[in-house]
Amino acid sequence: MADTLHLASDPVELTAALVDVPSVSGAEETLADLVERSLREQTDLEVVRSGNTVLARTNLGRERRVVLAGHLDTVPVNDNLPSRLVDGVLHGLGSVDMKGGVAVMLNLAATVAAPRHDLTYVFYDCEEVEATRNGLGRIERDLPEWLLGDLAIVPEPSNAAIEAGCQGTMRIEVRATGERAHTARGWMGRNAIHALADALDRLRDYEERRVTIDGCHFREGLQAVRIGGGVAGNVVPDEAVLTVNHRFAPDRTPEEAERHLREVFAGYEVVVTDVSAGALPGLASPAARELIEAAGGEPTAKLGWTDVARFAALGMPAVNFGPGDPTLAHTRQENVPVNQIRQCLEVLRRFLG
Repeated sequence: MADTLHLASDPVELTAALVDVPSVSGAEETLADLVERSLREQTDLEVVRSGNTVLARTNLGRERRVVLAGHLDTVPVNDNLPSRLVDGVLHGLGSVDMKGGVAVMLNLAATVAAPRHDLTYVFYDCEEVEATRNGLGRIERDLPEWLLGDLAIVPEPSNAAIEAGCQGTMRIEVRATGERAHTARGWMGRNAIHALADALDRLRDYEERRVTIDGCHFREGLQAVRIGGGVAGNVVPDEAVLTVNHRFAPDRTPEEAERHLREVFAGYEVVVTDVSAGALPGLASPAARELIEAAGGEPTAKLGWTDVARFAALGMPAVNFGPGDPTLAHTRQENVPVNQIRQCLEVLRRFLG
């Protein structure tokens, strides 16, 4: 492995170099070292290290500041290393999620010396695991000023198009209770699994809400993702739990989403086990409008949750904009068209130049 990354080189070659440095969540140190060393040696940016997160920024006194935040980590290796370039497509772990986007950020850091907006680059760790380990959370606690700006761009894969905001997500447990009995005398008990039948009917018949915000069309979802109950093959179960995932549009707060689910499952015990707020598109801000003009086309809603929500919680508009098809993320077949890497870089150059 090389001692440094050539940040100003072709972004496709830079992506391949990043892919070839394994950085599964929790083991990003080698790549973080390489990114930090390369930024210190090849740029005039202010560079700070926090754990396995590397931060860099300009301090030019511009009217606005744009934050670009990309994660260094990947899901576990699945026989998809090293990288391979075949017919204009780069294959390999993290090529989509999201080392193509990180390569674009690093190239910009080395080659855009006098941007019209001040820039902050955040290369963070542990995005692909539980939220409590996410490097952005640590930076928000320890170095909060490094996350502040007028627009945040997260280069999650979006097929080189702007995906604005993101859905919120909530998991709940719908619980039913019964009374145990021998299955030979089942009428003497109450079957908790059977008691969930009505909840499943409600899910089957549920009509998903659709809402348009800043011209972006969000479609909500409500899906059963797990069901469990029973203690033995000859016992009427006295407890059953249905786990449901709700994806809600960002015009609803988590509290409003929870109230809605309690209405849907009225009569059942409902316990919230996980929740993350969504992010409004925020496309009316001046910096966001400039980015849209540079990218061309119409922004679409992000159907999913990403770290743009963390920036929205700080009061900043935030968008997803990166190379690659998000449906390939976390798969063994992960790959990214090289033209999308170059396209994202060109758009951001126009926006920042």
